[in-house]
Amino acid sequence: MLDDLDKELERRGLWFCRYADDCNIHVSSRRAGQRVLASVSNFLQRRLKLKVNLEKSAVARPWQRKFLGYSMTAHIQPRLKVAKASVKRVREKLKECYGRGKGRRLDRFIDQELNPILRGWGNYFQLAEVEGTFEELDQWVRRKLRQMLWRQWKRNYTRAARLMQRGLSTERSWKSAGNGRGSWWNSGASHMNETFPKRYFDQLGLVSLLHQRRRVLKTA
Repeated sequence: MLDDLDKELERRGLWFCRYADDCNIHVSSRRAGQRVLASVSNFLQRRLKLKVNLEKSAVARPWQRKFLGYSMTAHIQPRLKVAKASVKRVREKLKECYGRGKGRRLDRFIDQELNPILRGWGNYFQLAEVEGTFEELDQWVRRKLRQMLWRQWKRNYTRAARLMQRGLSTERSWKSAGNGRGSWWNSGASHMNETFPKRYFDQLGLVSLLHQRRRVLKTA
């Protein structure tokens, strides 16, 4: 049915992109955008008998909107990026996984819970040109793993022992274990970053979104 919409937009000479019921129409000004939004909504409702979601429909700059999870930068030469809403959704999904990670072996948790999500998400957004999002997510994923470890250890004695096993001095291990701070603060502190650096998680096979994207670009 929406093929009729495509034909109507083409007849009007409008630039647009559509996938299923998600459609972006590009015009030269806000006034033109408001006029097109009103006329296209009228066409959908009266001619095609479809309901238009007015809450999701809006006139805005391209970098303020998203399409299939993507958005773009506000540069003169725009670059494709992951939309903020897409980042928020994957974080929420990963948080659910971390909630199920209590008491589990880290390598199995990474392999069975995290990697399938990270690999699939990274493959979907491999066209994004802005790398900062991938790097920030990688850092957040590792910090959440450090937080999970800190929570698993529970007692100060266990925390100090684990830190010493990873090479931290006895004095610093006990000081860090008894600092009285919460798990999120400790997950970003120097004692956890030094004892569980990026290469530790690399050895466990944790997928890096940034490296996965760069590998795809090299083979493209």
